[in-house]
Amino acid sequence: MQSNNTWTVSGPDIGKSLQEFISGRMRISKRSAKNHIDARVVRVNGSLVWMAHHTLKSGDCVSVAAAVKSPSAVSQRPKFVKILYENEFCIIADKPRGIITNESDASVETILRMQTGNPDLRASHRLDRDTTGCLILSKNAEAHEAVVGVFKRHKVIKTYNTAVTGLWEAGASTIGLDIDGERALTRIHRISYNKHASYLSVRIETGRTHQIRKHLAMARHPVLGDSRYGFKTTGNPVFARITYPLLHAASIEFENPWSGGTISAFSPLPQDFHRFLTMLGLSAGQR
Repeated sequence: MQSNNTWTVSGPDIGKSLQEFISGRMRISKRSAKNHIDARVVRVNGSLVWMAHHTLKSGDCVSVAAAVKSPSAVSQRPKFVKILYENEFCIIADKPRGIITNESDASVETILRMQTGNPDLRASHRLDRDTTGCLILSKNAEAHEAVVGVFKRHKVIKTYNTAVTGLWEAGASTIGLDIDGERALTRIHRISYNKHASYLSVRIETGRTHQIRKHLAMARHPVLGDSRYGFKTTGNPVFARITYPLLHAASIEFENPWSGGTISAFSPLPQDFHRFLTMLGLSAGQR
């Protein structure tokens, strides 16, 4: 062990998962160890790692940021979620970064159930943990089925903002590569750019898992901060400071299944996203 928060993997620790290793070395539960990993304070050989089941090798250097004093320091979650739109059947919430959509006591779904006093509230689609923005939740089972039906009929328009590595050449373009053997279509509009990075508006017409992240990685312009599909190394110091995928669900519009017409909502770009754009020399432009 090199310090109170840094260890070198050896002996029986070789082959352990990162979660198991941190749990043992910090003498905390595996759930608390995962909280540390989810909080983006764990590095392996100097690189941020947020896969709990990352397998450790002999000689790996594992460190946990000294600022984390206890499991509770990294398990805090928002007590309030902003509502962008509401009617008698559904809510469109402004999902914060760092929390999952549902199936957790600290999820957007659970927070809004407590906030609204409606235990039947249910997320009708999902956003990844670190994706912010427009999220539809239905107020009862019947409303949920109606919203899911709209998604199945492809009557939902979702527009995202993202920043990617490199100069995106085209002002407007379409990626139509299949994902996991399924049809996938992503339409891209370039907002601002330089030789290092580009700021894009992205509209998806299909909803494959990680579709935007996968399609942009296929195009050799991965989402900044995306350790799963992005580049492993880069010489730009700003990129190293972005520890989560810069992806924001800016707007959503869908067919109203109850009274006809459309329902829509817009979520402003989060402040941290704005800061990174400034650091990258990119303009937020118009949505």
